[in-house]
Amino acid sequence: MKKIIHKIFLLAILVNIGCASDYLDTTPTDAVSEESAFATTGNAMAALNGIHRAMGLRYDSQGQPGEHGVMIMREVLAEDVVMTNQANGWFVSMSSWIRHIDANQSDVEFVWKFYYKIIGNANMLIDKIDAAEGTQEERDEIKGQALAYRAWGHFNLVQIFAERYDANGGNDQMGVPIVLEPITEGGSRNSVEEVYAQINQDLDDAIALLDDSRNNPSHINVNVARGIKARVLLTQGSFAEAATVANAARDGFDLMGESDLLAGFNDYTNPEWMWGFHQIDIQQTYFASFFAYMSLNFSSTNIRGNPKAIFQPLYDQISDTDYRKRLWDANASDPELRDPFIDEMTLESFTKEDYMNRKFLAQANGSSVGDVPYMRAAEMILIEAEALARSGDDAGAAAALFELASARDPEYTQSTNTGQALIDEIMIQRRVELWGEGFRFYDLKRLNLPLDRNGGNHVGIVINSKFFEEAGTADWQWQIPIDELNANDNIIQNPSE
Repeated sequence: MKKIIHKIFLLAILVNIGCASDYLDTTPTDAVSEESAFATTGNAMAALNGIHRAMGLRYDSQGQPGEHGVMIMREVLAEDVVMTNQANGWFVSMSSWIRHIDANQSDVEFVWKFYYKIIGNANMLIDKIDAAEGTQEERDEIKGQALAYRAWGHFNLVQIFAERYDANGGNDQMGVPIVLEPITEGGSRNSVEEVYAQINQDLDDAIALLDDSRNNPSHINVNVARGIKARVLLTQGSFAEAATVANAARDGFDLMGESDLLAGFNDYTNPEWMWGFHQIDIQQTYFASFFAYMSLNFSSTNIRGNPKAIFQPLYDQISDTDYRKRLWDANASDPELRDPFIDEMTLESFTKEDYMNRKFLAQANGSSVGDVPYMRAAEMILIEAEALARSGDDAGAAAALFELASARDPEYTQSTNTGQALIDEIMIQRRVELWGEGFRFYDLKRLNLPLDRNGGNHVGIVINSKFFEEAGTADWQWQIPIDELNANDNIIQNPSE
């Protein structure tokens, strides 16, 4: 982060706001001063919109579409998203646990810089907004969203590049550098405990400033800030508080019905979506898109040759009366048995693999446009249920789980499981519900569980026979990118196996 970080962050704001506001339509991007960009709350909101848009912009390659690319990486590092073939190779070396442990890889550099770019842009807003011309209400909303983004960025970084948070204490292991202001010199790695303390402070401050209003679901309001806080508390093992905050976060959001569930997970106006990215039609990103790799129908080489499937042992645990079972097709390779919906999508040249997904649908075969979910009410229910179960409140956990599971399966009856059996049931529901949305690698790591791809439909040649990884090994931490090591004398690399 030495020398170049400040320039990168300022450039990101000035470029990105051109996509979201009229402010730069008449002002050349390279002529906008930092002072002008934050002079009024209107201009500052344009800069904030730049952060929102940066979540889905292409970075150095088509496999790096902002947060959407990192979501895919987090899924293919785990077991529940199955790469059925190599196709054109995108995300294959990530799924085989080769890429993230190589400091020279562009994906490692991208992930590091992407989250610090979000943090740096948020820092500029936090630093400048109090002096911006406008109402206090406008300043509070902008600052609250920026604080939430800063917390969210640090939370992702510490989960990816550091050892897991241990709820039993002793979290003095190396975390990531905490960045709270625009800087020109890179700092040393703060401890994991220090990073989480800062994350929680920023979220508490954001929650105090925000309310439930916002321009649209791509923006952060108090519900989303609470949702991020609930994720953090769950990761830290603060279960009672996590349950309470998750419950408050989903206030005002209803679970989607069967038709919305099967509609393609591509519309951020879905009543269940608390936070999501809205892909504007005229801002088509083609192959630099979540749907270019994860959808059923976009006609990319990757989708045609490598349809993403669900891990068979997980699929087998879904009730036949559960609406979600139709999000995957166990018989897709058989034209006589597969879901007619797949044939209706005109996928004649596409490979059909058993257990392939139809959860994510792009706008059309020739368009990778689609909104991307970041947070849903279902996740908050699952956090509440898991946190209650892990804190010993079996009745409360079973009741929370019933709210979600009965909405997905009309034949579901409230669980009578207790203790670990109830926790296991909740975690199966979590894996099914959130499949493909970027959570599984984080869940394995926070729970100190091994990666286990044995006994299912993973293809050895695709994942380089990476079927198992013991919990807690050095490879659960991504390597710090080589550019950061070369530029920052204060940084220390993670150990390698």
